[in-house]
Formats: sequence, C-alpha cells, structure tokens
Amino acid sequence: MKHSPAGVFARGLAMGAADIVPGVSGGTIALITGIYERLLGAIVAADRDALSMALSGRWTTLWHRLDGGFLSILLLGILTAIFSMASGIHWLLTHYPQPLWSFFSGLIVVSAVMLIREEVTLNSPDRLAGFTLGACLAVGAAFMPPVSFLAGLPGLFFAGAIAICAMILPGISGSFLLVLLGMYEQVLAAIKTLQVTELLVLAAGCVTGLLLFARLLKHCLERYRALAMAFLSGVLMGSLVAVWPWREEVVLNASDGAIGVSRPLLPSMVPDSQFLACLGACLTGCLVVWGMQALAARRDL
Repeated sequence: MKHSPAGVFARGLAMGAADIVPGVSGGTIALITGIYERLLGAIVAADRDALSMALSGRWTTLWHRLDGGFLSILLLGILTAIFSMASGIHWLLTHYPQPLWSFFSGLIVVSAVMLIREEVTLNSPDRLAGFTLGACLAVGAAFMPPVSFLAGLPGLFFAGAIAICAMILPGISGSFLLVLLGMYEQVLAAIKTLQVTELLVLAAGCVTGLLLFARLLKHCLERYRALAMAFLSGVLMGSLVAVWPWREEVVLNASDGAIGVSRPLLPSMVPDSQFLACLGACLTGCLVVWGMQALAARRDL
C-alpha cells in the first residue's frame, strides 16, 4: 500500500515523539497508522543482496529494494520530532510531570485498545496466556530499579542496540528500556546538546540492533502473529503502570547500598494531585491517537 509523502512524514513525527517518551512505543504508532508491515519489510530488505547492490554501485535498484523514498521521509519525520521535542519534553517532565504522564497514559490506553481490537482476539488459552505474560512482564519491569550498565561510548552503543529493538515492537518502549538501563538521561542529554560523537555511536548501535532483530521479528509475526500480538498487547497494557502520573520515591536497602525506586499512588494520596489537569491531559492523549488513526483510515494518507 502506498502512502502520501505528507502522511509518511506525519507518521514519522508521531513515531519520533513516541520514541523519546518512556512508556510509549513508536512501533505502536506505526501499527495503528497502517505502515508497520511496510516498515518492517523495508528494514528486512537490507540483507546481503542489498549489500552486493551497494558494492556494485547499483544505487537505483538498491533504492527501490529498500523502499528508499518511504524510509527517508519517515526517518526525516522521526529525527525532526526527536531533535525538536527533546528539550520541550525534558522541560515538561521537570515542571509538569503529572499532566505529561497523564497525556502519555491516554496515548497508551487507546493504543492498547486499538491493538487488541484490530490485531488480537483473546479467545484461546494460548493468547490469553501470552497477553497475561506480557502484562506481568511490563508491570514487573515498571517496579524494577534502574540497573547499572556500561558507561561512556560502549554503553551508548549497546543501549542503542537494545532500545531500537524495542522501538520497532508495538507495545514496548525503547525509552523505557533506557530508563531501566540507567541510560535515558545520558541519551537525552546527547540529543539536547548535539554531542556528535555520542550520537554517532548511538546511531551505530541502533543500526546494528535493527538489522539483527528485524528478521527475527518478521519471522515471529509471520508464523505466530496472533500469539505475538497478544503478548505485545499485554506489554502495552501493563506499561500503564510505568507512566502512572501519581508516584512516590521509595528508598530500598540493598547489599550494595540504597536504591531509589518509584511506586504508584492513588491521586487522593498525593497532596497536589492536579487531578482535573491530569484528566484533561489523559483525554487529550486518547483523542490524539484516535484522531491519528481515524485520519489515516479515512484519507488513506
């Protein structure tokens, strides 16, 4: 299915905005806006035959094989969103965290509902088990404290390789994995301040992880699509715990020292819950995803 350049760019903007948000998946945006299969096919096309075309100088053939027009416009939209929104989201996380996390919650709720409605029918024990397993893993990950990880450039490379695998999965947030790895602030700082060396190393890790993982993902979706989508739907629904707006910091004693973790609370337990603002932000997030999906479906963008 062909899409207009403006529609592809708009999807890239949405994916880029989602990918820098812990708890929100760019892969989910690609799925609900109808470009997921095309994106995955273009990535998988980067194989040995594509390398042979590049080495022999058959650039036109390579461009068509990789769906170059589609990928380049989509990537432009993703990068535009990442570099233009990183500072703003960082500022909002600092000054208005509760309404912002509520907005993210609205995005996730509608994304999960659409994913379940359009891709998954939980009418068999294996699908129910996959959904439950995905939800339990996401909830468990949300309660995990950040783990220690490689520092410096090696850490950025491996963080990029791991995070990009999650970013193309519907329901799994690459940024959230960066939070768990303790690398989110370092990556966000590199983007905000345009640290060229760090960004190149991060990009190299992303390309490596993407090329290695995309084929496995395509194979799983081709052979076990219903089960895989049930699992991913569970992950997406369970990730709501990670973006719950009202939280408290708890210090746990561990063998290697104190560890700070975040625990969700009821709004009534928070002195300044900003409940109405959070409710409005959540509804706005719901409307954004619903409107994006409806626009893509009605206008064939």
